Amino acid sequence: MSQRKAVALISGGLDSLLAARVIMEQGIHVEGINFFTGFCVEGHTHAIRNQDQAKPKRNNALWVAEQLGIKLHIVDIIEEYKDVVINPKHGYGANLNPCLDCKVFMVGKAREWIEQHGFDFIITGEVVGQRPKSQRADTMPVVAHESGAEDLLLRPLCAKNLPETLPEREGWVDRDRLYDFSGRSRKPQMALARQFGFEDYAQPAGGCCFLTDKQYSTKLADLWQARGERRYELDDIMLLKVGRHVRPRPNFKLIIGRDEGENNFLEGYRKQFTHLRSTSHKGPLVLLDGEAGEDDLELAARLLGRFSQGRDAPEIEVEINRGGATSTRRVKPLPPDEIRQDWYL
Repeated sequence: MSQRKAVALISGGLDSLLAARVIMEQGIHVEGINFFTGFCVEGHTHAIRNQDQAKPKRNNALWVAEQLGIKLHIVDIIEEYKDVVINPKHGYGANLNPCLDCKVFMVGKAREWIEQHGFDFIITGEVVGQRPKSQRADTMPVVAHESGAEDLLLRPLCAKNLPETLPEREGWVDRDRLYDFSGRSRKPQMALARQFGFEDYAQPAGGCCFLTDKQYSTKLADLWQARGERRYELDDIMLLKVGRHVRPRPNFKLIIGRDEGENNFLEGYRKQFTHLRSTSHKGPLVLLDGEAGEDDLELAARLLGRFSQGRDAPEIEVEINRGGATSTRRVKPLPPDEIRQDWYL
Protein backbone atom coordinates (compact mmCIF):
# COMPACT_ATOMS: atom_id res chain seq x y z
CA MET A 1 0.00 0.00 0.00
CA SER A 2 1.34 3.43 -0.92
CA GLN A 3 2.13 5.87 1.89
CA ARG A 4 -0.83 8.02 2.89
CA LYS A 5 -0.44 11.80 2.70
CA ALA A 6 -1.89 14.53 4.90
CA VAL A 7 -1.73 18.31 4.81
CA ALA A 8 -1.47 20.09 8.16
CA LEU A 9 -2.75 23.62 8.73
CA ILE A 10 0.31 25.31 10.24
CA SER A 11 -0.35 28.54 12.12
CA GLY A 12 3.06 28.68 13.75
CA GLY A 13 1.77 27.89 17.23
CA LEU A 14 2.38 24.89 19.44
CA ASP A 15 -0.83 23.01 18.66
CA SER A 16 -0.26 22.77 14.91
CA LEU A 17 3.36 21.74 15.55
CA LEU A 18 2.22 18.89 17.81
CA ALA A 19 -0.69 17.79 15.61
CA ALA A 20 1.58 17.38 12.60
CA ARG A 21 4.22 15.53 14.62
CA VAL A 22 1.66 13.11 16.12
CA ILE A 23 0.58 12.07 12.62
CA MET A 24 4.15 11.90 11.30
CA GLU A 25 4.90 9.46 14.13
CA GLN A 26 2.44 7.09 12.47
CA GLY A 27 4.35 7.01 9.19
CA ILE A 28 2.09 9.42 7.32
CA HIS A 29 3.70 11.80 4.81
CA VAL A 30 2.83 15.29 6.09
CA GLU A 31 3.21 18.66 4.39
CA GLY A 32 2.15 21.99 5.88
CA ILE A 33 -0.05 24.75 4.54
CA ASN A 34 -0.18 28.31 5.87
CA PHE A 35 -2.70 30.89 4.70
CA PHE A 36 -1.60 34.53 4.52
CA THR A 37 -4.50 36.88 5.32
CA GLY A 38 -2.56 40.06 6.11
CA PHE A 39 -3.80 40.02 9.72
CA CYS A 40 -1.13 37.82 11.26
CA VAL A 41 0.60 39.32 14.30
CA GLU A 42 3.86 37.42 14.35
CA GLY A 43 7.01 39.13 13.24
CA HIS A 44 5.40 42.28 11.83
CA THR A 45 5.41 44.75 14.72
CA HIS A 46 8.42 43.00 16.25
CA ALA A 47 10.34 43.80 13.09
CA ILE A 48 9.38 47.49 13.19
CA ARG A 49 9.36 48.87 16.73
CA ASN A 50 12.64 49.72 18.45
CA GLN A 51 11.41 48.34 21.77
CA ASP A 52 10.90 44.92 20.20
CA GLN A 53 14.34 44.60 18.64
CA ALA A 54 15.38 41.88 21.10
CA LYS A 55 12.47 39.65 20.07
CA PRO A 56 13.13 36.97 17.43
CA LYS A 57 12.32 37.99 13.86
CA ARG A 58 10.97 34.81 12.39
CA ASN A 59 8.01 33.49 10.50
CA ASN A 60 6.67 31.00 13.03
CA ALA A 61 4.96 28.84 10.40
CA LEU A 62 8.23 28.44 8.50
CA TRP A 63 10.01 27.76 11.78
CA VAL A 64 7.51 25.00 12.67
CA ALA A 65 7.97 23.40 9.26
CA GLU A 66 11.74 23.52 9.75
CA GLN A 67 11.44 21.83 13.17
CA LEU A 68 9.30 19.10 11.65
CA GLY A 69 11.41 18.75 8.53
CA ILE A 70 8.40 19.15 6.24
CA LYS A 71 7.57 21.22 3.19
CA LEU A 72 5.41 24.30 3.85
CA HIS A 73 3.07 25.78 1.25
CA ILE A 74 2.28 29.46 1.93
CA VAL A 75 -0.92 30.51 0.18
CA ASP A 76 -1.96 34.16 -0.30
CA ILE A 77 -5.70 34.46 0.42
CA ILE A 78 -5.83 38.22 1.05
CA GLU A 79 -8.51 38.99 -1.56
CA GLU A 80 -10.70 35.94 -0.94
CA TYR A 81 -10.48 36.45 2.81
CA LYS A 82 -12.04 39.92 2.69
CA ASP A 83 -15.56 38.50 2.53
CA VAL A 84 -14.86 36.40 5.64
CA VAL A 85 -13.88 39.54 7.58
CA ILE A 86 -16.58 41.82 6.21
CA ASN A 87 -19.57 39.43 6.08
CA PRO A 88 -19.05 36.57 8.54
CA LYS A 89 -22.00 34.17 8.44
CA HIS A 90 -21.46 33.17 12.06
CA GLY A 91 -20.66 36.66 13.32
CA TYR A 92 -17.70 37.95 15.27
CA GLY A 93 -16.05 36.91 18.50
CA ALA A 94 -15.22 39.42 21.23
CA ASN A 95 -13.77 41.84 18.66
CA LEU A 96 -13.80 41.81 14.83
CA ASN A 97 -12.53 38.24 14.77
CA PRO A 98 -14.67 35.99 12.54
CA CYS A 99 -13.08 32.88 14.09
CA LEU A 100 -15.64 30.26 13.09
CA ASP A 101 -16.01 31.55 9.53
CA CYS A 102 -12.23 31.81 9.32
CA LYS A 103 -11.72 28.18 10.31
CA VAL A 104 -14.42 27.02 7.90
CA PHE A 105 -12.80 29.03 5.11
CA MET A 106 -9.26 27.78 5.75
CA VAL A 107 -10.26 24.13 6.10
CA GLY A 108 -12.27 24.55 2.90
CA LYS A 109 -9.19 25.89 1.12
CA ALA A 110 -7.18 22.95 2.49
CA ARG A 111 -9.83 20.57 1.14
CA GLU A 112 -9.47 22.12 -2.32
CA TRP A 113 -5.70 21.80 -1.97
CA ILE A 114 -5.70 18.07 -1.13
CA GLU A 115 -8.00 17.40 -4.09
CA GLN A 116 -5.62 19.25 -6.41
CA HIS A 117 -2.47 17.61 -5.03
CA GLY A 118 -3.56 14.04 -4.42
CA PHE A 119 -3.41 14.11 -0.61
CA ASP A 120 -5.69 11.98 1.54
CA PHE A 121 -6.76 14.05 4.54
CA ILE A 122 -6.38 17.26 6.57
CA ILE A 123 -4.86 17.82 10.03
CA THR A 124 -5.47 20.76 12.36
CA GLY A 125 -4.23 21.51 15.87
CA GLU A 126 -7.71 22.28 17.20
CA VAL A 127 -8.58 21.26 20.77
CA VAL A 128 -12.17 20.95 22.02
CA GLY A 129 -12.99 23.82 24.35
CA GLN A 130 -9.80 25.78 23.76
CA ARG A 131 -11.31 28.71 21.85
CA PRO A 132 -14.67 30.19 22.87
CA LYS A 133 -15.88 30.77 19.31
CA SER A 134 -14.40 28.21 16.92
CA GLN A 135 -13.22 25.29 19.07
CA ARG A 136 -16.35 24.20 20.94
CA ALA A 137 -17.93 20.77 20.87
CA ASP A 138 -20.91 22.24 19.00
CA THR A 139 -18.91 24.25 16.45
CA MET A 140 -16.30 21.66 15.47
CA PRO A 141 -18.84 19.67 13.40
CA VAL A 142 -19.86 22.96 11.74
CA VAL A 143 -16.27 23.47 10.56
CA ALA A 144 -16.05 19.94 9.17
CA HIS A 145 -19.43 20.17 7.41
CA GLU A 146 -19.44 23.73 6.04
CA SER A 147 -15.85 23.45 4.78
CA GLY A 148 -16.78 20.33 2.82
CA ALA A 149 -14.00 18.38 4.53
CA GLU A 150 -16.45 16.23 6.54
CA ASP A 151 -14.60 13.19 7.93
CA LEU A 152 -11.39 13.93 6.05
CA LEU A 153 -10.66 16.46 8.82
CA LEU A 154 -8.62 14.90 11.65
CA ARG A 155 -7.78 16.74 14.88
CA PRO A 156 -5.07 14.55 16.43
CA LEU A 157 -4.86 16.40 19.76
CA CYS A 158 -8.53 15.86 20.67
CA ALA A 159 -9.58 13.05 18.30
CA LYS A 160 -10.62 10.71 21.13
CA ASN A 161 -13.26 13.25 22.16
CA LEU A 162 -14.77 13.28 18.67
CA PRO A 163 -16.40 10.74 16.32
CA GLU A 164 -14.04 8.60 14.24
CA THR A 165 -12.84 10.11 10.99
CA LEU A 166 -12.18 8.33 7.70
CA PRO A 167 -8.40 8.05 8.30
CA GLU A 168 -9.14 6.27 11.60
CA ARG A 169 -11.84 3.96 10.21
CA GLU A 170 -9.69 2.99 7.25
CA GLY A 171 -6.73 2.20 9.50
CA TRP A 172 -4.46 4.85 7.99
CA VAL A 173 -4.14 6.28 11.50
CA ASP A 174 -4.26 4.40 14.82
CA ARG A 175 -6.85 6.14 17.00
CA ASP A 176 -5.23 4.72 20.14
CA ARG A 177 -2.14 6.82 19.42
CA LEU A 178 -4.15 10.05 19.20
CA TYR A 179 -5.09 12.28 22.15
CA ASP A 180 -8.08 13.48 24.17
CA PHE A 181 -7.00 17.01 25.10
CA SER A 182 -9.78 19.43 26.01
CA GLY A 183 -10.26 22.82 27.61
CA ARG A 184 -8.08 25.90 27.81
CA SER A 185 -5.19 24.50 29.85
CA ARG A 186 -1.94 24.33 27.91
CA LYS A 187 -0.29 21.84 30.27
CA PRO A 188 -1.04 18.68 28.22
CA GLN A 189 0.40 20.30 25.08
CA MET A 190 3.48 21.51 26.93
CA ALA A 191 4.05 18.03 28.36
CA LEU A 192 3.73 16.50 24.88
CA ALA A 193 6.13 19.11 23.51
CA ARG A 194 8.71 18.06 26.12
CA GLN A 195 8.15 14.42 25.19
CA PHE A 196 8.91 15.22 21.55
CA GLY A 197 11.90 17.39 22.53
CA PHE A 198 10.40 20.73 21.48
CA GLU A 199 11.60 23.46 23.82
CA ASP A 200 11.34 26.69 21.82
CA TYR A 201 7.92 27.36 20.35
CA ALA A 202 5.52 30.25 19.84
CA GLN A 203 2.79 30.72 22.42
CA PRO A 204 0.56 33.43 20.96
CA ALA A 205 -2.07 34.53 23.48
CA GLY A 206 -5.47 34.42 21.79
CA GLY A 207 -4.02 33.18 18.54
CA CYS A 208 -1.80 34.99 16.05
CA CYS A 209 -4.44 37.24 14.51
CA PHE A 210 -4.75 41.01 14.94
CA LEU A 211 -8.53 40.74 14.62
CA THR A 212 -8.67 39.25 18.13
CA ASP A 213 -7.06 42.44 19.47
CA LYS A 214 -9.51 45.01 20.86
CA GLN A 215 -7.46 48.08 19.92
CA TYR A 216 -6.81 46.84 16.39
CA SER A 217 -10.51 46.04 15.90
CA THR A 218 -11.43 49.52 17.13
CA LYS A 219 -9.14 51.03 14.49
CA LEU A 220 -10.57 48.82 11.74
CA ALA A 221 -14.16 49.72 12.73
CA ASP A 222 -13.16 53.40 12.72
CA LEU A 223 -11.69 53.00 9.22
CA TRP A 224 -14.96 51.54 7.95
CA GLN A 225 -17.04 54.23 9.63
CA ALA A 226 -14.88 57.03 8.23
CA ARG A 227 -15.16 55.63 4.70
CA GLY A 228 -18.86 54.93 4.95
CA GLU A 229 -18.36 51.36 3.75
CA ARG A 230 -16.84 48.10 4.97
CA ARG A 231 -13.83 47.58 2.74
CA TYR A 232 -10.06 47.49 3.11
CA GLU A 233 -6.87 47.01 1.14
CA LEU A 234 -3.63 45.40 2.31
CA ASP A 235 -2.01 48.82 2.88
CA ASP A 236 -4.89 49.75 5.19
CA ILE A 237 -4.52 46.74 7.44
CA MET A 238 -0.74 47.05 7.52
CA LEU A 239 -0.98 50.69 8.64
CA LEU A 240 -3.49 49.80 11.36
CA LYS A 241 -0.70 47.74 12.97
CA VAL A 242 1.70 50.67 13.22
CA GLY A 243 1.83 54.00 15.03
CA ARG A 244 -0.45 55.98 17.32
CA HIS A 245 -3.82 56.54 15.60
CA VAL A 246 -5.58 59.77 16.57
CA ARG A 247 -8.89 61.04 15.12
CA PRO A 248 -9.42 64.62 16.36
CA ARG A 249 -12.19 65.29 13.83
CA PRO A 250 -14.51 62.99 11.87
CA ASN A 251 -13.01 63.94 8.50
CA PHE A 252 -9.41 62.94 9.19
CA LYS A 253 -7.12 60.95 11.42
CA LEU A 254 -3.39 61.05 12.07
CA ILE A 255 -1.00 58.09 12.12
CA ILE A 256 1.90 59.14 14.34
CA GLY A 257 5.16 57.20 14.43
CA ARG A 258 6.12 56.22 17.98
CA ASP A 259 9.82 55.60 17.40
CA GLU A 260 12.47 55.53 14.69
CA GLY A 261 11.44 52.07 13.51
CA GLU A 262 7.84 53.13 12.96
CA ASN A 263 8.87 56.41 11.34
CA ASN A 264 10.98 54.45 8.87
CA PHE A 265 8.04 52.16 8.11
CA LEU A 266 5.67 55.11 7.60
CA GLU A 267 8.19 56.72 5.22
CA GLY A 268 7.19 54.08 2.69
CA TYR A 269 3.63 55.44 2.66
CA ARG A 270 4.25 59.20 2.72
CA LYS A 271 3.67 59.69 -1.02
CA GLN A 272 0.14 58.29 -0.59
CA PHE A 273 -0.80 60.72 2.20
CA THR A 274 -0.53 64.32 3.26
CA HIS A 275 2.31 64.11 5.76
CA LEU A 276 3.88 66.35 8.38
CA ARG A 277 7.17 66.52 10.24
CA SER A 278 8.89 69.06 12.47
CA THR A 279 11.90 70.83 10.96
CA SER A 280 12.85 72.56 14.22
CA HIS A 281 12.76 69.64 16.67
CA LYS A 282 13.13 65.88 16.58
CA GLY A 283 9.79 64.18 16.32
CA PRO A 284 7.55 61.73 14.50
CA LEU A 285 6.55 61.43 10.89
CA VAL A 286 2.78 61.95 10.78
CA LEU A 287 0.50 60.69 8.02
CA LEU A 288 -2.86 62.42 7.57
CA ASP A 289 -5.60 60.08 6.35
CA GLY A 290 -8.72 61.87 5.13
CA GLU A 291 -9.72 65.30 3.85
CA ALA A 292 -8.26 68.25 5.75
CA GLY A 293 -8.89 71.99 5.49
CA GLU A 294 -6.58 74.74 6.77
CA ASP A 295 -7.95 74.54 10.31
CA ASP A 296 -7.44 70.77 10.26
CA LEU A 297 -3.82 71.16 9.13
CA GLU A 298 -3.22 73.65 11.93
CA LEU A 299 -4.60 71.17 14.48
CA ALA A 300 -2.57 68.33 12.96
CA ALA A 301 0.62 70.41 13.17
CA ARG A 302 -0.07 71.30 16.80
CA LEU A 303 -0.71 67.63 17.62
CA LEU A 304 2.58 66.71 15.95
CA GLY A 305 4.21 69.28 18.22
CA ARG A 306 2.80 67.55 21.28
CA PHE A 307 4.51 64.29 20.28
CA SER A 308 7.82 65.94 19.33
CA GLN A 309 10.78 66.98 21.46
CA GLY A 310 9.47 70.53 21.11
CA ARG A 311 6.33 69.76 23.13
CA ASP A 312 7.27 72.37 25.76
CA ALA A 313 8.61 74.98 23.32
CA PRO A 314 6.58 78.16 22.72
CA GLU A 315 6.34 77.13 19.07
CA ILE A 316 7.80 74.70 16.54
CA GLU A 317 8.21 74.71 12.79
CA VAL A 318 6.27 72.08 10.86
CA GLU A 319 6.68 71.09 7.22
CA ILE A 320 3.49 69.91 5.52
CA ASN A 321 3.63 68.00 2.25
CA ARG A 322 0.31 67.83 0.46
CA GLY A 323 0.15 66.23 -2.96
CA GLY A 324 3.82 67.01 -3.58
CA ALA A 325 3.47 70.69 -2.61
CA THR A 326 5.37 71.65 0.54
CA SER A 327 4.53 74.44 2.97
CA THR A 328 5.89 75.42 6.37
CA ARG A 329 4.13 76.91 9.37
CA ARG A 330 5.01 77.78 12.94
CA VAL A 331 2.59 76.51 15.57
CA LYS A 332 2.25 76.23 19.31
CA PRO A 333 2.29 72.55 20.41
CA LEU A 334 -1.09 71.43 21.70
CA PRO A 335 -1.12 71.20 25.51
CA PRO A 336 -2.10 67.79 26.92
CA ASP A 337 -5.31 69.06 28.51
CA GLU A 338 -6.62 69.98 25.04
CA ILE A 339 -6.17 66.44 23.69
CA ARG A 340 -9.36 64.47 24.31
CA GLN A 341 -8.98 60.83 25.26
CA ASP A 342 -11.67 59.80 22.77
CA TRP A 343 -9.44 61.03 19.95
CA TYR A 344 -7.16 58.05 20.53
CA LEU A 345 -8.15 54.91 18.65
